[in-house]
Amino acid sequence: MTHKIHGHIDGPLVMIGFGSIGRGTLPLIERHFTYDRSAFTVIEPSTEHAGLLAEKGIRHLPLALTRGNLREVIAGLFPGGKGFLVNLSVDVGSVDVMMLCQELGVLYVDTVVEPWPGFYFGSSMTNAQRTNYPLREEVRELGKRYVGGPTAVSCCGANPGMVSWLLKEALLRLAADCGRSAEAPATREGWAALMQGLSVKGIHISERDTQVADRPKPVGVFTNTWSVDGLLSEGYQPAELGWGTHERKLPPLGHAFDHGPGYAIWIDRPGAETRVRSWCPSAGPQFGLVITHNEALSIPDYFTVWNGGRAVYRPTCHYAYHPCNDAVLSLYETNGAGVLPEAKHILTEDEILSGGDDLGVLLYGHEKGALWYGSRLSIEEARALAPYQNATGMQVTSAVLAAMVWAVENPRAGFVEAEEMDHTRCLQVQRPYLGKVEAHYTDWTPLQNRINSFAENRDDSDPWQFINFLAN
Repeated sequence: MTHKIHGHIDGPLVMIGFGSIGRGTLPLIERHFTYDRSAFTVIEPSTEHAGLLAEKGIRHLPLALTRGNLREVIAGLFPGGKGFLVNLSVDVGSVDVMMLCQELGVLYVDTVVEPWPGFYFGSSMTNAQRTNYPLREEVRELGKRYVGGPTAVSCCGANPGMVSWLLKEALLRLAADCGRSAEAPATREGWAALMQGLSVKGIHISERDTQVADRPKPVGVFTNTWSVDGLLSEGYQPAELGWGTHERKLPPLGHAFDHGPGYAIWIDRPGAETRVRSWCPSAGPQFGLVITHNEALSIPDYFTVWNGGRAVYRPTCHYAYHPCNDAVLSLYETNGAGVLPEAKHILTEDEILSGGDDLGVLLYGHEKGALWYGSRLSIEEARALAPYQNATGMQVTSAVLAAMVWAVENPRAGFVEAEEMDHTRCLQVQRPYLGKVEAHYTDWTPLQNRINSFAENRDDSDPWQFINFLAN
């Protein structure tokens, strides 16, 4: 099968990290870019997949990057002031890598603002300091120093990343279905005004992973369909969400930030233990976890309408994630034990019997109630599309591909997030790997289908208050 070449990577290509997402991204790079294979290096401390890299003629540096060796290692791989660095690692400080890439003249993409070790666990920082809000604000401030510099795409996988592109498509679909103009705005202010005009009160990044393994999960083994370390790290940060202007009161244990633009709040409990009611097409009403993600911050910030320095409109936004059943059970075991697991396992495409991943945006509060718009990808489709993929991973790896293509085509954009990229072009690259992209309207609200009648914090006058979604 012939695959479309989207661009050429001029100079060395370096990938940091070669876990499930790195392995899945590799064949997409091979298909859709031309590059100098002799200048392709993977930095990965584990030697588990050294054989695969050797077969493909890719140089492998089996070492862990640290503050102490980062400059020496990375600068030595980019001697000519050009190239591309794809950061798919854990425990490697993204900010330091981004700054070094600016200095070296190298394009950059990552899927998360990753701190150095000591941030997620065993930290002396307060819970407010352990949120993503200060991490994002640091990157946004840093970007102001490199306007027009080499493109550095921050936080661009499936989510954050793809969901922001799908959100713009969903807004245009909703506008058309409501009889409004469906022309895509050309500016951030235009997109924010469109969302405000459609009376969207909030967005769930609504995901349901239904992939099932060929054997039961062993007791004591944390099992997931993507990075276990990634889920544990973000799952045990405080729950965090973009805070809409329609919200009337903070949730229990909720706190506003005392610095910066103030587009978000945090809850003094882990996201992995904070449930909300949500909706997706495969399950209908479901519980999701309010696990902190960059899109829960970047989306409400991007879609804020300002008037004289005052935010007059902003949507609420947060992740509402239902992992695969094995991961749910793993979290339950970890929460009960109160210690991090030693045994970890990521399900490969060969171990998964059935299921898939629904990942999209649930826009609620508008005149049509709620609209879910997103990718519905089965394990069978993922296996047929590319090697080393399950359904969850492919939604991430194809978004990394799209971000790389956009960066090559826009090499002097400085620091950008997914909302600031051309959503049409990015989805054009990614869509062949997304299975079915579907729109579903529903009359569901979080006040429906309550099994019990226990007294709760709720607001019957407006079903779309966050307090009504909160299930804990």
